[in-house]
Amino acid sequence: MKETVKNEEIDHIVKKIFEDYEGKKNIDEMDLFSKPDKEEVQELVTSLFRIIYPGFFRDRSYKIYNPMNSFAVTIEDTFYHLNKQVYLALGFRKNSEEISSEEERKETSYRICKNFFDRVPLIREYIETDLLATFDGDPAAGSLEEIILAYPGLMAITVYRIAHELYKEDVPVLPRLMTEYAHSLTGIDIHPGATIGKYFFIDHGTGIVIGETSIIGQNVKIYQGVTIGALSTRGGQKLSGKKRHPTICDNVTIYANASILGGDTVIGENTVIGGNSFITCSIDANTRVSMKNLEMEYKNGDHEGKSEEVRQSDEWYYMI
Repeated sequence: MKETVKNEEIDHIVKKIFEDYEGKKNIDEMDLFSKPDKEEVQELVTSLFRIIYPGFFRDRSYKIYNPMNSFAVTIEDTFYHLNKQVYLALGFRKNSEEISSEEERKETSYRICKNFFDRVPLIREYIETDLLATFDGDPAAGSLEEIILAYPGLMAITVYRIAHELYKEDVPVLPRLMTEYAHSLTGIDIHPGATIGKYFFIDHGTGIVIGETSIIGQNVKIYQGVTIGALSTRGGQKLSGKKRHPTICDNVTIYANASILGGDTVIGENTVIGGNSFITCSIDANTRVSMKNLEMEYKNGDHEGKSEEVRQSDEWYYMI
């Protein structure tokens, strides 16, 4: 095929796609500079980890002679970039008309960032309890340092606690970008709107889902595959702002692949939820919930298959 023919065909393809951009689809928006930058938000998460865990995550782009000077630069630089992204995100507030001018939007974004950084010590206080809960709850943990550097559960919780503070300031888009970044890295999906108390421990973690209006108390332990979700989302946007997800009280343990659903569902304190349980109603405090009368089948070579009923004991809860 001659080069001129190829060029004409490419020109035709480009023209056809450009014409499609002129339609009325929501995805036709072409302004690249009016929205939060996904990659910059991910870099912000990395910078905030350096602030929260100052001795664990280095910025290798420059030499460090005086650590305190380095941290000061990191904090100031992170404040600047967060302020920029918050300013862009404020344009997507559902009630954005409340911000009447660009100057007011700048002032609002600065105030939000100041409030956020004022609460960094509180964020770190909560994360310290999560770290201790993880170490106390996992006999496989070799050290606190190992948990900080290697455990996906603590990473996801840390990002959630950062994003939650921005969510409480009614910052759109950014909190979800942060938690979905953690989700992509860890397989743990915690909505930034969830309310989670101190000493929160995620063991293994892959496949965990915690919905927006979930309320989780203190000293709660959750295993992989757990869903704390809505009973139904068929109402769509009509359900926005309503309590759709369960309340988990203090000192609750939820084992692998359990599903707890519904905004009216309350799991009482000191309760243990066994693996694979499916719960859509409230459970009283000090209760043990488990699947009953499971049947297992064994086949070995030419021998006939046999099945037996497996009844769960208290010991079963700890064989995960």
